[in-house]
Amino acid sequence: MQANDVRVLKGAAVPTLIVGLLAALIAVFTTGAKGALGAGIGLVLVAAFFTVGLVVVSWAGRISPMAMMAAAVLGYVVKILAIMGMMNVFSGTTAFDSRVFALSVIACTLAWTIGEMRGFMKLKLLYVEPEAKVPGQGNG
Repeated sequence: MQANDVRVLKGAAVPTLIVGLLAALIAVFTTGAKGALGAGIGLVLVAAFFTVGLVVVSWAGRISPMAMMAAAVLGYVVKILAIMGMMNVFSGTTAFDSRVFALSVIACTLAWTIGEMRGFMKLKLLYVEPEAKVPGQGNG
């Protein structure tokens, strides 16, 4: 991963961790230990899925911009479908509070997305390469 990607990862992971821990803390007081466990599992699930997604997009970005875009779109679809599948699998569990789990996943996903967007907006990346040579435009 490049330094810019690490900054974006931190910018998304820190708010997500705060939201997930806050959800677990609220869940302890409202639904007990099972709620806190559900919130914790939701936090881990979102952090793992979205971290893997960011790493894959970063890797694809080293190949080409088209590969990066394809990885981003495909990765987003896979992440959302996988998270929905996990929420469906855990919907009837009694090991933890599935409602708190679902709310935690939603809150952590929103926190990650907002943090990632903010991280990308704070990067001061050039849209074009200043020294790039364009074919057919002459030498000067």
